[in-house]
Amino acid sequence: MEDVIIVGSGFSGSVIAHELAQKGKKVLVIEKRNHIGGNMYESLDSNGVSVHWYGPHIFHTNSKKAFDYLQRFSKWFKYEHKVIGQIDGELVPIPFNFKSIDILFDADKSEILKEKLLKCYPNQKKVSILDLINHNDNKIKEFGEYVFEKVFANYTAKQWGVPVGEVDKSVINRVPVNLGYDERYFQDEIQYMPENGYTLIFENMLNHHNIKVELNSDATKRIKFNFDSQEIFVDGTKFNGTLVYTGAIDEILDYKFGQLPYRSLNLVFEQHEKTHYQSNSVVNYPNDFDFTRITEFKYLSKQEIEEKTTILKEFPLQWDINLEKELDPYYPIINEENQKNYELYRNELSKFKNIYLCGRLAEYKYYNMDAAIEKALEVSQNMEV
Repeated sequence: MEDVIIVGSGFSGSVIAHELAQKGKKVLVIEKRNHIGGNMYESLDSNGVSVHWYGPHIFHTNSKKAFDYLQRFSKWFKYEHKVIGQIDGELVPIPFNFKSIDILFDADKSEILKEKLLKCYPNQKKVSILDLINHNDNKIKEFGEYVFEKVFANYTAKQWGVPVGEVDKSVINRVPVNLGYDERYFQDEIQYMPENGYTLIFENMLNHHNIKVELNSDATKRIKFNFDSQEIFVDGTKFNGTLVYTGAIDEILDYKFGQLPYRSLNLVFEQHEKTHYQSNSVVNYPNDFDFTRITEFKYLSKQEIEEKTTILKEFPLQWDINLEKELDPYYPIINEENQKNYELYRNELSKFKNIYLCGRLAEYKYYNMDAAIEKALEVSQNMEV
């Protein structure tokens, strides 16, 4: 039997699998879906468009370590992500910047507001909405309230399933207004996209003579825990190796402490017989419609396909194991109660010395790509195998 069994083939599982295989360990990767790559999975649809089937993923980081690692598995092209949002019938840059102000306010008000912002926040490239709302200048405060109401309140209410009146202004403390005309969604030093899509990265990571991948394989049916003897059984046979689990921690323990709450997305793809559906890769709709945004994938891949395009509308909803449509848990709902429930699961699995938890679902924590890669590298380096 293999030295290591890894459940899940997203970034967490694939990075650890590759690193251990490089060290000479025999690794089995168990993947429930019919493809590798987890939520990063990307492939061509019938339009020939390269589609991110679990929602758009943009690589951005200030971690040279994470990007250097990924460059071993793919070529990349520079890509600076820009988002626009429909506000009061106008399409404006998101996050808000001076161009957004120019579009939404008359010329005199726009100039006064921009001058005030630069005077109140000298030598700053951006300022948080919360700082604006708490400012003692009434014009600045009024502007902060406007941005909160028009850009974030309804969007957050849709995304997290709370009444708009209950959206706490503190949740947008890290959301900026850019003090200038920088229209980029991210300000990270490193912003790239994989030249041939994300799936190839995982194919190259897992293409190793010490790695075996089994798709359409449900770990909950194959892996069993004996809490009395503190032994793990795989397919009915005692497993003495190391188990790396990257899936939903409540699922592997049959929800014995209840279901951990997540927000999910109903992803609705549409194909259109036109060269482009919209003017940007992503358009946010904070105040209109039930969906939060529309992504047009050709912008992300820089494909040039005439008279055909594919878009994605995202409809947020509460995740539940009993949903009629098969949906996935996306965003952990982090609060004190849910964290305590997660700790019950983590403590239960900690009774086994040869189990490592890594990744968004296993740790009940949201990771960007770069953070997921760095955490997986850390786990693989510190494992006792």
